[in-house]
Amino acid sequence: MKIPLSDVGSVCMCKRIMKAQTAVSGAVPFYKIGTFGKTADAFISKELFDEYKEKYNFPSKGTVLISAAGTIGRTVVYNGESAYFQDSNIVWIDNNETLVTNKYLAYCYSLKPWNVAEGGTIQRLYNDNLMKAIIAVPSIEEQNRITTILDRFDTLCNDLTKGLPAEIEARQKQYEYYRDKLLTFKELGA
Repeated sequence: MKIPLSDVGSVCMCKRIMKAQTAVSGAVPFYKIGTFGKTADAFISKELFDEYKEKYNFPSKGTVLISAAGTIGRTVVYNGESAYFQDSNIVWIDNNETLVTNKYLAYCYSLKPWNVAEGGTIQRLYNDNLMKAIIAVPSIEEQNRITTILDRFDTLCNDLTKGLPAEIEARQKQYEYYRDKLLTFKELGA
């Protein structure tokens, strides 16, 4: 069945952090849109992190974060480590995993099913556009089967320690097959 992301969950974001609350070094990395998925260049105190994490929206481990400005639709899976994310520019769907798994959502997001607002200085993915995006949602069992297959392809394509040896083995078998075909001669008149 195909459903809008609004049926999956609501859009969430971290509480706003003011520039004066950040520093160039510190206990907890603060990811802004320019450092999302990269190395943080700003930090907040552990005390502020603990307070905001307790009082306001905060992603749980495994949640798929989405960039809503700059490089629209870049995703990062939150690994549970202490980190804080820029409000409104980095959002997530607070999804019910009995309906849609985080892993499946990550693959759906890679298709960029949303419409992006244009016309301003920078493109932006507004919450409304995100909520209207339509995704196919099969059963949890089928989602797990799909993500297992896609994970294998991803590993073969992107992990040189696994993908390259598998590719070398496949080409070696292909070489041996054609070598044997080319070097096998039938006797004339047989």
